[in-house]
Amino acid sequence: MRVFRARAREVRLDRPILMGILNVTPDSFSDGGDFSDPEAAARHIQRAADEGADILDIGGESTRPGSTPVGADEECARVLPALRIARDTLSLPLSVDTMKASVAARAVSVGADIINDVWGFQRDREMARVAADTGAGVVLMHNRDAADPSIDIMSDVRGFLSRSVEIALRAGMTEDRILLDPGVGFGKTPEQSAEVISHLGDLRRLGFPILLGASRKRFIGRLTGVEDPKARLAGTLAAHICGVLQGADVIRAHDVAAHREAFSVLAAVREQDRA
Repeated sequence: MRVFRARAREVRLDRPILMGILNVTPDSFSDGGDFSDPEAAARHIQRAADEGADILDIGGESTRPGSTPVGADEECARVLPALRIARDTLSLPLSVDTMKASVAARAVSVGADIINDVWGFQRDREMARVAADTGAGVVLMHNRDAADPSIDIMSDVRGFLSRSVEIALRAGMTEDRILLDPGVGFGKTPEQSAEVISHLGDLRRLGFPILLGASRKRFIGRLTGVEDPKARLAGTLAAHICGVLQGADVIRAHDVAAHREAFSVLAAVREQDRA
């Protein structure tokens, strides 16, 4: 059984692990502004835990297409209060979703255990040093500035994540602190995102656990015709169940309770299949 280590915490990867999402942003694609108020954030934090989240991922800067970048101080002003609330009330591992090393360092100082970098240590190279120095676990995600339907997307993902791993190890990180995220919905056509999910087994050859985050994303809307992100639960569950069947270890999701139910049924069916 594999174990993912994040500072003093360990996550056993003996079943699909659920990473709940808290976006304290005004402009995230599906829940922008919903949890900017500290009381709303606190309620969501407790609800995610009650519904069965194993990890909570907190982000303060939207990464949706066309979003407005924010400075490090503004991002910290959004993220750090929510992290403090979560650390005071939960025993779960906490993740900070940021692409800035300065934000990551401050987040870890107030209780974050994991740094979730959507550019896989390849946009802000100080990220690797922060992770190595603090003992944080990391999520290294594949990304592209724009989709290119002509490329071999799996080759691109493997090459990018291999470079990210090399950066992390050179900085002094250990292998048991690394999760890889193929970045579905980021710099990919809808068809490429579907291809990535169907070939997660190829990524496992890199030797690291896989995180998959398809929750409510635009590519699901493109494939299903569902425009409202909050109405994409059925498509999200389909993508994530396919991902687990292809070897995903951690699932990042908005709708924790629905995923916990779906994974309970999946586990029961797989157990019967092994009997």
